[in-house]
Amino acid sequence: MRDTFPLLVTTDFPSVYRDRIDTLQANLGYRCNQSCTHCHVAASPQRTEEMSWKTMELILAYLAARGIATLDLTGGAPELNPHFRALVRHARERGVHVIDRCNLTILNEAGQETLAVFLADHTVELTASLPCYLEENVDRQRGKGVFESSLAGLRQINALGYGQPGSGLILNLVYNPIGPVLPPDQFSLEAAYRRELAERYGIAFTRLFVLANMPIQRFGSQLLTKGQFTPYMDLLKSAHRDDNLNAVMCRNLISVDWQGYVYDCDFNQMLDLPLGAGGASPTHLSALLEQELTGAQVRVADHCYGCTAGQGSSCGGALDAVH
Repeated sequence: MRDTFPLLVTTDFPSVYRDRIDTLQANLGYRCNQSCTHCHVAASPQRTEEMSWKTMELILAYLAARGIATLDLTGGAPELNPHFRALVRHARERGVHVIDRCNLTILNEAGQETLAVFLADHTVELTASLPCYLEENVDRQRGKGVFESSLAGLRQINALGYGQPGSGLILNLVYNPIGPVLPPDQFSLEAAYRRELAERYGIAFTRLFVLANMPIQRFGSQLLTKGQFTPYMDLLKSAHRDDNLNAVMCRNLISVDWQGYVYDCDFNQMLDLPLGAGGASPTHLSALLEQELTGAQVRVADHCYGCTAGQGSSCGGALDAVH
């Protein structure tokens, strides 16, 4: 896989400084039951990296010490980590809001028959990838049969109340473009998703998040192979908006990898860019239990233009929605 890092590290991206951290995003491992073409983690069934329970205990200690309100679990498929459910239980017992970044098909895997009920019982917010409401487009990006399996997963969680008004069970769907283009307007696309999924399949959801593809890992490698890297970066830079800088996720979030090392965001984690503008070596979460990060400078590179182009992009969808 071709590496875009040397083309991204020298940057003229504006300086970004942290506000108060309210979310810890933890990558529980790179193993996944899928191998999506856009995956910035390069996750797959062959990956073996996996967070230990000792590191999860440290995360729980950090949440308590720093008063962090939200634990955002990602991967790979985070549910494949054998300690996933224990971590969720302990976090919820402490009153921490938990988000599970679920690929939907994991709900149909052998050994996961009780996963949907577990998530509902613990009021876990689900943020689930569904890059289109058309089978052909989803399978082209995520693999043959993924759309049908995703629908089966959606029907499972809809039946438990997810995405249903008044249930308290939040179901966010995530869209990202198939190619090197900016995503469409989040509000209009959400209306189309809501109409098409209801009419075609009887599926309900809470919100749609629209994300831009980052020029790193698998997607970045594809851009290089097809000669599209420079045009895509030109597109992102030309669409940059300074007013998006106040809402970028790295101002209120830290990203922790499967070994417990800390990064300014999940994308920096995948590029191995250590925490902070001057970070030369990785910072372990154990060193931050008593450290206040408010006001610290964020490590930036050219991929950051993917977060500020057009309507903006973050783990919570378009930045326009939070301005």
